[in-house]
Amino acid sequence: MRMMRLLAATAVFALPAIAFAEDRADMAKVDKVYADMFRDAKGEWAKRVELDETQKICSQYYNDLPQAEFEKVLAREKANVVMPADGKVMGNWKSGEKIAQSGFGLRFNDKPGTINGGNCYACHQISKTELSFGTLGPSLLEYGKIRKYDPEEAKRTYAQIYNSNAVQPCSTMPRFGHNKVLDEQQIKDLVALLFDPESPVNK
Repeated sequence: MRMMRLLAATAVFALPAIAFAEDRADMAKVDKVYADMFRDAKGEWAKRVELDETQKICSQYYNDLPQAEFEKVLAREKANVVMPADGKVMGNWKSGEKIAQSGFGLRFNDKPGTINGGNCYACHQISKTELSFGTLGPSLLEYGKIRKYDPEEAKRTYAQIYNSNAVQPCSTMPRFGHNKVLDEQQIKDLVALLFDPESPVNK
């Protein structure tokens, strides 16, 4: 299913468009409404509401890409992933937990210099003790344990957080590194949250 372009009104980055599988919207009308909503956006905000090449192709095919297009997107997005130069993908899980819980940053009313959070709890269950969490994404409980704390899986997870489309084309998960929402250390800390045996994720 295609991601509803109207949702971009509250997003911090442009999202692919959506329509319902059997009753698809007139996308020309949706595009006009979308453009009108952001007609006064300037500078950095104007850039955030423009779809890039991957978002356009995902929207064109309602996120159901033909195999050839799937492979093109996968190759393009993999090429956009910048892995840590030191080869280390794990940071501090305690810092990662703070990032996962924070929804600050890139909002209209955030003060300059506000450190961006990942807002991971908006879509995922991460801790067994968390009373409120999102369900748009899968539960991440025992994420590292299930993967036997495999270093290669940790690298794959770093790449997925950096650019989710590099692992699953047309993913609705934010491309945190690619869109410069989170920096390298923040992504390392999130990987540690998922893979450190002492993290509440794996308890």
